[in-house]
Amino acid sequence: MDLTTVLLLGLSCLLFLSLRRRSNAKWRLPPGPTPLPIIGNILQLDLKDISKSFSNLSKVYGPVFTLYLGLKPTVVLHGYEAVKEALIDLGEEFSGRGPFPLGEKINKGLGLILSNGNRWKEIRRFSITTLRNFGVGKRSIENRIQEEACYLVEELRKTNASPCDPTSILGCAPCNVICSIIFQDRFEYTDKFFLKFLKLLNEGLSILSSPWIQICNNFPVLIDYLPGSHNKFIEDMHFIINFILEKVKEHQQSLDVNNPRDFIDCFLIKMEQEKHNQQSEYTLEILTFTAADLFSAGTETTSTTLRYGLLLLLKHPEVTAKIREEIERVIGRDRSPCMQDRSRMPYTDAVIHEIQRYIDLIPISMPHAVTCDVKFRNYFIPKGTNILISLTSVLHDEKEFPNPKIFDPGHFLDKNGNFKKSDYFMPFSTGKRLCVGESLARMELFLFFTTILQNFKLKPLVDPKDINITPVVNGFASVPPEYQLCFTPI
Repeated sequence: MDLTTVLLLGLSCLLFLSLRRRSNAKWRLPPGPTPLPIIGNILQLDLKDISKSFSNLSKVYGPVFTLYLGLKPTVVLHGYEAVKEALIDLGEEFSGRGPFPLGEKINKGLGLILSNGNRWKEIRRFSITTLRNFGVGKRSIENRIQEEACYLVEELRKTNASPCDPTSILGCAPCNVICSIIFQDRFEYTDKFFLKFLKLLNEGLSILSSPWIQICNNFPVLIDYLPGSHNKFIEDMHFIINFILEKVKEHQQSLDVNNPRDFIDCFLIKMEQEKHNQQSEYTLEILTFTAADLFSAGTETTSTTLRYGLLLLLKHPEVTAKIREEIERVIGRDRSPCMQDRSRMPYTDAVIHEIQRYIDLIPISMPHAVTCDVKFRNYFIPKGTNILISLTSVLHDEKEFPNPKIFDPGHFLDKNGNFKKSDYFMPFSTGKRLCVGESLARMELFLFFTTILQNFKLKPLVDPKDINITPVVNGFASVPPEYQLCFTPI
């Protein structure tokens, strides 16, 4: 390397550090480790477990600190108090969506998850209202989930108590519930197209959780110019979006404005009502991406929780035995579980909450952004600054959950064995960006878990003490290792 190159690099570093100090002084950003030019603090993070890196950094810099993931600052919130103060007490100010370049490459920031401003507020409001109108959180959707639980039991019986990987079967059930809401249809568990659809969703979650995608999202120029798994993700998502677009076109041809059948119909009716509004957020493109968001968020997260949950029950047969005893006592064998049973089944309710807490499915929430200049504690954060929320730091808080790395349903039970709520239970995040499908997911988890355990004994292929419950990846999501088990009919 010649002298000129060395001098240029040195001057670049000095300029970068000077600009950073000036920016931090102007805005009084929270403290953080010194970044390198261009790449920022990326080398100081374990991309296989970013949440652990955040925990270590919080011990040095406190619960609110600044990282440079590339050239721009990102403020990290760690711990319940900081998260509550930002997302709940200052909910509107922290309600922006930060950049997620790989997702934006696909949907251009449209839809429900990645949109911002009035568009996001309008589409979120419409989605919540429409989901409620189609029974989400009500008895009507409960009946639909119970019906799907029966199909699930039938499919599990076909395994004849032989070893099987539950990934595909457990993905079918929640996906069919979403299908019934989005386009009033369901698929057979053996349908080849349906299985491909589920496989792509499952692969997508794994790809998003890989270290390479963390790099791509922080250095988006790589997405356009380098090969890698991000291209596979883009290809898979386009397949799913094209499938949904075909469903939308079918609905356009058979639409009855006086008798909406599902979410797509309701959106198409709204499109017609606003066709003369030049600023309308109700377009074919936004409908397609919104439906895709509901599919991806409502299928893979629930199915992964079910899959991880069964693995934990295999690891802890004493917990499974207590759930089964509660099922026998409260529900019996002559009827299907229903949501009214939950209040009389505190141990089962506690186990399901503990599964969600322990697996920490989404360790770091989708990126937020501040919608205006914000004074937060003793700092000033400029409008548009990226905000990352460590949900792990809340779900694994040692004061609220003693021995947080231990799977213990007692975390959600009082001394009398009654179910105990916790403000720290945030698997669906919290505040303005709280998952719109939270009530649906909670209902599905209770009904699917109890129905499975009412009808089957779970038999592991190895001794429970030898079962590995460590996630294979822990990036965007905590993905459980592959495993097999036997569903033995009772």
